[in-house]
Amino acid sequence: MMLIFAISITTFTVIYIRDTSVPSTDLTEPYENLTEIEPKEDEPYENEPNKGEQYVGDLELPVIGATGYTSVALDLKTSANLDSETIEILEAGTAFEILQEEGDWWFVQNSTSSGWLQHKYCLINLPDVIPSIIYDNTNTYSSRFASSGKPIPNITGNALYSGRTYNERLGKEEYIMPVLYSTSKKIYLAQQYALSDGNSLKVYEAYRPHIVQKNIVNALTELANNDSEVMAGINTPPWSMSWFIATTLSNHQRGGAIDLSLVKINSQRYISIGDYTSLEITSYTEYAMPTTIHELSVSSAVFTVPITSKSSTAWKDATLADSMNEAAILLQTYCTNAGLTPLASEWWHFNDLDALNETADNMSLGNYILTETYSTKPTKQVE
Repeated sequence: MMLIFAISITTFTVIYIRDTSVPSTDLTEPYENLTEIEPKEDEPYENEPNKGEQYVGDLELPVIGATGYTSVALDLKTSANLDSETIEILEAGTAFEILQEEGDWWFVQNSTSSGWLQHKYCLINLPDVIPSIIYDNTNTYSSRFASSGKPIPNITGNALYSGRTYNERLGKEEYIMPVLYSTSKKIYLAQQYALSDGNSLKVYEAYRPHIVQKNIVNALTELANNDSEVMAGINTPPWSMSWFIATTLSNHQRGGAIDLSLVKINSQRYISIGDYTSLEITSYTEYAMPTTIHELSVSSAVFTVPITSKSSTAWKDATLADSMNEAAILLQTYCTNAGLTPLASEWWHFNDLDALNETADNMSLGNYILTETYSTKPTKQVE
């Protein structure tokens, strides 16, 4: 049963929804060290929520006005056609605003140019199109990477790269969380599954620069060489270090991977973003998981043995590790039902194999850091 009630405050209405059909089992009860976020104080909206409407599509908000990025060097074309004239070549990591979508193409502009790009090879900023998700890229301010519970020198607790800026579309400071465009639609679907149960995804990282990947690998290697416990945690058969941190190119660099956890929603409200109404989670409790996020050791393993990361189905026949608790299994269910594939060694990591295969002919190497947004508030398109 869904109970809906509204509180009228001065000139605007805050609408709360409580879904009483959510199972009463509280996954947070048996566990310790939960992260609880205090509710935000109610603030006036720029527009009354009842003046907007919820966007209907395969994302929470339209892509028009969102920020995108080239994942590889791409030809900026005069029209949505490969045979059209090339205006210029945009280097990998170029930011732009999406102005129009036509088939497999976006019409985009930034401070210097405008034209058409194939969006198959483009990243899109997740907060622009799925604002209901909780975003917390700890690697941009205090990395939680550790191994066998031990800090990794020069990594743990450090800001590994820049990735937060003011987002005009959302009217606040927000993390830059890019993934391949087709991947964003699967993450949206996973979020809808979570929301229907009174839960939400919490995204810790999407795209990760390759230089950051290399720095983690080097620091972990040095730590393991000097600490037998850490070495055993990442390099005891059938597991090896590359299962816990990709030693060459990660799917994070390619835009087809995401690190995330799960939270229980305590309170939420609807807010106006441009011409649309969107859900905002104002208070939540993060579920306890098998380990802390980014614990690089066998204790984070999803299955009892490694399972190829290139198959979208092999994991279905695998045996879950004893450490996989109910919350981690629920997160896996949301993500796999949306078409994402779990990584055998990390309960928080999911790949979009479809998007990775579609871009394999021209894949991102992750040799850029994304710091710009061109996001603007979404408006209803006139037919």
